[in-house]
Amino acid sequence: MINFEEELKKFHPALEVDEALEELQGQDQTDLTDLLIGVIRQAEEEAPAGTFE
Repeated sequence: MINFEEELKKFHPALEVDEALEELQGQDQTDLTDLLIGVIRQAEEEAPAGTFE
């Protein structure tokens, strides 16, 4: 029978996973909200005055 407590003590995460997490956390992530805000601001700048009032 498998002793899960002993197996958990032996567990070590893969180095690739740790490296990937560090890389992702260090990047500037743009989400959909940021993209939409940018599109709206650009449309406001390009639109004739009074369009978005």
